[in-house]
Amino acid sequence: MNPLLERSSNLLGKYSGLPMYADIRAEHVSAAVEAMVKAVELGISKVETDDREPTWENVIQELNLVEDWYVHVWSPISHLHGVKNEADLREAYQKAMPQVVALGLKMGQSKPIYEKLERLKSGPLWKTFDHGQKRSIEQRLLSAKLAGIGLDDVKKERFNEITTELSQLSTDFSNNVLDSTKDFKLVLRSKAECDGLSESILEMLAHSYANSLKSAQDNSEASSEVAADPTNGPWLVTLDGPVFTAFMQNSTRRDLREKVYRAFVTRASTGKTDNTALMTKILKLRHEKSLILGFKSYAEGSLASKMARSTEEVFSLLETLRQASIEPAKKELAEIETFAKAGGHVGPLSQWDIPFWAKRLEEKKFSFTDEVIRPYFSLEKVLTGLFELTRKLFNVNVELAPHGASVWHPDVSFYRIYDEEKVHIASFFLDPYSRPETKRGGAWMDEVVGRRVTGKDVRIPVAHLVCNFTPPVGDKPSLLTFQEVETMFHEFGHGLQHMLTQIGHSDVAGISGVEWDAVELASQFMENWCYHQETLLGMAKHYKTGETLPLDLYHKLNEARTFRAAMLTLRQLTFGLTDMLLHSKENVDVKATESEVAKLTAVIPPLAEDRSLCSFSHIFAGGYAAGYYSYKWAEVLSADAFEAFEEVGLENSEEVSRVGQRYRDTVLGMGGSQHPSEVFKMFRGRDPSPKALLRHSGLA
Repeated sequence: MNPLLERSSNLLGKYSGLPMYADIRAEHVSAAVEAMVKAVELGISKVETDDREPTWENVIQELNLVEDWYVHVWSPISHLHGVKNEADLREAYQKAMPQVVALGLKMGQSKPIYEKLERLKSGPLWKTFDHGQKRSIEQRLLSAKLAGIGLDDVKKERFNEITTELSQLSTDFSNNVLDSTKDFKLVLRSKAECDGLSESILEMLAHSYANSLKSAQDNSEASSEVAADPTNGPWLVTLDGPVFTAFMQNSTRRDLREKVYRAFVTRASTGKTDNTALMTKILKLRHEKSLILGFKSYAEGSLASKMARSTEEVFSLLETLRQASIEPAKKELAEIETFAKAGGHVGPLSQWDIPFWAKRLEEKKFSFTDEVIRPYFSLEKVLTGLFELTRKLFNVNVELAPHGASVWHPDVSFYRIYDEEKVHIASFFLDPYSRPETKRGGAWMDEVVGRRVTGKDVRIPVAHLVCNFTPPVGDKPSLLTFQEVETMFHEFGHGLQHMLTQIGHSDVAGISGVEWDAVELASQFMENWCYHQETLLGMAKHYKTGETLPLDLYHKLNEARTFRAAMLTLRQLTFGLTDMLLHSKENVDVKATESEVAKLTAVIPPLAEDRSLCSFSHIFAGGYAAGYYSYKWAEVLSADAFEAFEEVGLENSEEVSRVGQRYRDTVLGMGGSQHPSEVFKMFRGRDPSPKALLRHSGLA
């Protein structure tokens, strides 16, 4: 039995089952993809050759059923590639990729289907369609244009060649980042090398070492090592996000911080994992592809499907935020420099000094450390608080599923969401812990299946929520930094928009159909509640004593919210500006562009050997190409949306619930069924303004 095909055989009816993750192996991929491709091609042909007058049912609904084969065979494979990236699965994924890309092009470049969609839009049925149906058809027409539907045969052939090549290049880029991140290992064997590292950090590094032993392909050398433990070591420093951040902020060993920092900013820039040439090739091919479609640049083509209307509008927002941040950022750096000098630092600060001294300054100014805060934020209690907030705001209950589901790792859990009438309306998988050997870094939400209503049949939405928190160690639960608490709220915000949608058309339900630069609204909105007193103190319980976080610590956390806000804003603007400039020109010089942006945004010049773009997976291997500005764009929306709750008083539970219902009915409920600017107006009563963001950041 092929678990991918077994699941898919039950898809085309009323309800799609969950992937059989525990049973999927690399050897299943090839046969499943081949069967899926044949089924989809047959389904497309059926829609294309249907000579009846086009209707919603015989075009869109039929396409939805065909596309289910594509999504529900390929989605689990793609998901496992991110969370269980073992050698055999990676090989199978890469072998299947050309077929999948070719099929995607065939689905997007069908002229008979495009003509049917145009007839639906211009025909008499158009006035009978609701907003979601119209958006679905309009977005399919736009997607077809962006997929090359209007190209002649010669241009289309070249367009398809580029698309296929770009897909492989992006996969190679991502694999290089994962491999180079995994390749760096700094083993600490003495207490002197661990100076400044707290007990919890040492536990994390000991766990990192133990994981490395388990995952080693050749453990002949490792087998002679004494088993790692937090007290006696060895301890392993990697470039995995939580480890890297904790080490850079706390190690007193400047020499080791420099070594780790230099390794981090040169990932995937040398040897067999060097992404330098890939970046240039990706940018060149993207530009050529955009010219074929009639755009002046890749950035212009990217914005055709986004909320922002032009590159000028994007640059205008980024410049507004830059001007508000640059002088405050210089003052922040000067304060850190003065503090470091008083603390014994000699000479100018280097890049590997700023995280360390900034953390010490933060601790002095606000009288707390991560180690004081972390014991109050066990993952279990954070989830309890998050789910309670969700109940209060949106009147739904989140419960751990009693019988779970088929999962890809024992640490993965499965939850269900119930509405006020105790009806099961959504589900999600949660994969919370770091596994740097096989799981890519960062945190994300992705769809398993979207909501669809056909007659009386409702297909409920299911999501993946993936994070990289420190796993439990011994009897100690997973303890989160406050930043990781915000990450959990952020990803759950994405999940809520996917799962609480009220739209029955899967093309525009949940996050589907939401313009890329608006999709972070729902996630960033949830982060604001981490600073809400009732929410925070409701979940901040010491994992040993059960004691609630002291009120003075809560107030200090709030005060620390704007610490280094200007420098951190400039960091995001650096990424956003670099991305837009790289994708706005032909034959762009990557290093020169970095330098150009640094002159505008860097309060301390980057190292000459800095090659951070070589690991910038968001734009070279993810969906953020010419779209990284979306984080700041959506942050404007989310801060403004949260201000609606502030205006009625956050402690006024009745009014907060009322505004929460309006937010659920619009931002969460409407998903992509209407343009995000219209959805925002329905919630807020006006266009968005950056004033709330600047105020929340202490920059206004």
